[in-house]
Amino acid sequence: MMRLFETHYIRDYHLLEGLWDFSVPDKEERHKMPVPGCWELTPEFATYRGTATYTKEIDVKEDGNLRLVFKGVSHTADVYFDDEFVVHHYNAYTPFDGIVKNVKKGTHTVRVEVDNSFSEASALHIPNDYFTYGGIIRSCAFEMLGDCYIKNVKFTPVYDNGKWSGKIVATVVNLSDSDRTVDLSVNLCDRTTEFKDISLKANETVNLEATQDYNDVKVWSHKTPNLYYITSTLYENGEAVDDLIDRTGFRTSEVSGKNILVNGESVFLKGFNRHEQHGSVGCSLPVNMMMKDIEIMLDLGCNAVRFSHYPNDELFIDMCDEHGLLVWEENHARGLYLPDMQNPNFEKQCEDCINEMIEEHYNHPSIIIWGILNECASETPEGREMYKKQYEQIKSLDKSRPTTSATCRYFEDICLDLPDIASVNIYSEWYYEDKTVDGDFNDTISWMRKSGAENKPIIMSEFGGAALYGHRDPAHSKWSEERQADIIDSCLELYMSSPETAGVFIWHFADCRVTDEGWWFTSRARCHNNKGIYDEYRRPKLAAEVVKRHFKK
Repeated sequence: MMRLFETHYIRDYHLLEGLWDFSVPDKEERHKMPVPGCWELTPEFATYRGTATYTKEIDVKEDGNLRLVFKGVSHTADVYFDDEFVVHHYNAYTPFDGIVKNVKKGTHTVRVEVDNSFSEASALHIPNDYFTYGGIIRSCAFEMLGDCYIKNVKFTPVYDNGKWSGKIVATVVNLSDSDRTVDLSVNLCDRTTEFKDISLKANETVNLEATQDYNDVKVWSHKTPNLYYITSTLYENGEAVDDLIDRTGFRTSEVSGKNILVNGESVFLKGFNRHEQHGSVGCSLPVNMMMKDIEIMLDLGCNAVRFSHYPNDELFIDMCDEHGLLVWEENHARGLYLPDMQNPNFEKQCEDCINEMIEEHYNHPSIIIWGILNECASETPEGREMYKKQYEQIKSLDKSRPTTSATCRYFEDICLDLPDIASVNIYSEWYYEDKTVDGDFNDTISWMRKSGAENKPIIMSEFGGAALYGHRDPAHSKWSEERQADIIDSCLELYMSSPETAGVFIWHFADCRVTDEGWWFTSRARCHNNKGIYDEYRRPKLAAEVVKRHFKK
C-alpha cells in the first residue's frame, strides 16, 4: 500500500508486496521473506547484519517501459531486472526509482541486493540510539509507462490580500529516442491549468511552471484538515497517456518574531518525537499500527509530531494530513561528531536525502517545518559550513516552510543564527541531576537569546527521562515510571507556560530498540531507548496521564 488513496487511473500500476525469495551469502537455503518487512523479525536472522538478496518474478502484460518504485530499502540497495543493473540507492528512509526501457511482455525477475552493514560507505547509518533494520522495509511497486510520463507535480499555496493562489511546478519526462509533443492538464479545486504543445526532445526532462487563482477554498489547519486532490493528465495526439494524483491543502507556515504561524495564526506546538519502530514489526509498521499511534497522540492532546530522525513512511504523513497533526520532518543525520561529518560520503548522502525528502513529500500540508542534523557538530567552524550548506539547499527547494535543527551543544553552538527556528534538546534532572528544570531552562534560554536566536521561536525539541515499563517505586528512583512522570510534569509545567517557547516535543513517544553494540549496548537497558511515554508495544507508562493533563489544558 503506497498511499491512502489511488494515485493513478490511467497508468498501469502493480504493488510488489507479499512474499519474496530471500537468501544470504554462503548459505544455500532460500527463504520466503515478507515485503515490506524487516529480516530481523525472522528468528534465523534476528541478529543478522550484512548483505542479502530479495528476488521476485513479475508478469508484464504488454510491451513498454517499466518503472520500479521503492519507498524504502534499508539501508543500501542495488536493483536488477533480469540480471541487468537498474539503480543504486543509499538511505533506508527515502524513496527511489529506476526505469527499464523497452521491456517485452512476459515473465521477468526483479532482484534487490540489500546491505544494512556499518562501514565508511555509510555515513548516516552508523551504530546509534535507534536500530538500523535490514530489508525492503516499505512499499514497492512496478509501473508500465508509455514514451512520456508525469514524474512529479508540486503545489505551493500562497495567501495574499485575503485571497488564495498557488504555484504549480510539473515535471514531464520523454523516455523515447525521438522528439515528442504533449499537453498537460492539472486540475485542483475544479480549476484546470493547461500546458499546451510541450516540446520534449529525445530523453529530455522538462519542468513546467504556472500560477493559478483559487476561490472559495477551505484552509488546511490542525483544527480543520481540509484536503484537495491534484489530478494531472498527460495527453499525446489528444489521447490521455498518463496521469498522477496527489493531495494537498491550502496552508501557510512561517515565523514572526518568537512565534510560529500557521495560516497567519500563532500556534504552540505540543507533541512527541516519534521513531518509526514497533516491538512486533521493527520499522515496517502496517497501516493499523500507524493509525494507532495517531489515535494515541490525538487522545493525549497533541497537535504536532517530530519525525526523529529521518523521513517517515508517506502513509503516516497521509494520516497526519487527514488528522491535522503538524509535522516537523528532518533529514537523516543524528548525533554525528565532526569526524563522522568528515566522512567522504557525508555531504553527498545528506544532499540526496534532503532532495528525496522534499521532492517526495512537498505537497503534504501537515509538514510545516524542515529540519536537519540533529545533535551534530554545530559547535565547530567546519560543522557550521555543513549546516549552512544544507539550509541553503532546503531554501533552494522550498521557501514556503521554516527550517530548524535540534542542538545539544549547550553554550557552544555557533549555528543558532542559521535556521528560522532555534531548537534545543535538554535533559534536566536525568543526565544532569544537579540541574533543576527551571535553572537549566533559564540558563539555556538566556544563552540562546545571546547566540543567534535573539528574536526567533524556540522549541524545546527533546526532554524527558527513561522508565522501564512496569517498574514502580514509591521512592521515585531512577528508571521508575514515577521518576519519569515527575520529570515530564516539571518540564511541561515550565516550558508550556513560558513566553520564551513556541513548542514542546517530548522525548519520546514509544521505547525503541537501539544498536546492540558499543556504547549503546552498555548504556541502554534492554538495548532500548526507554524514554518512551509508551513502551515499544504501546503500553502506557504513568507519564502518559501527565502528558494528557498538560496537553489538554
